Amino acid sequence: MGSGKSTIGKKLAAKLSCDFIDMDAYIEQKEGKTIAEIFKTKGENYFRSLEQNVLKSLCIMENVVISTGGGTPCFFDNMEVMNQSGYSVYLKLEAEKIIGRLKNGTGKRPLISNLTALELEQEIRERLKIREPFYNKAKMIYTSEGSPNRDVEKLSTIIPQS
Repeated sequence: MGSGKSTIGKKLAAKLSCDFIDMDAYIEQKEGKTIAEIFKTKGENYFRSLEQNVLKSLCIMENVVISTGGGTPCFFDNMEVMNQSGYSVYLKLEAEKIIGRLKNGTGKRPLISNLTALELEQEIRERLKIREPFYNKAKMIYTSEGSPNRDVEKLSTIIPQS
């Protein structure tokens, strides 16, 4: 969350002449509701199951860059599915930079909506601590420079292309 997955993914797909799919946007279109509305009306368990099914259906595609939600790799066998079907990248960004990016946009993100600045900082640090073991299973761990254009340039030269 807040690492730049969607921004970098879209630019990277264009650079590599691939299609781009933002999984959260795809799910919202499919369900006719925002992620926040899905969480609120149907709960996280429903969302995570839906997310798993969508991931599996997208992973059979070729020549596509997929930006998953931040929690996607942490549930079921999703990280293994990603590693088996493509080239997974953990876009790593310092907690301080993530917190700075998310301070003004918490309302759009169901897991951090209505948090104070202190609560947001604690939540991000705790979430990273819990999720990082899953993220570290990616085929590549890329430490972001915090500049999408520089990140795309570097990633486009080091990601293997089939």
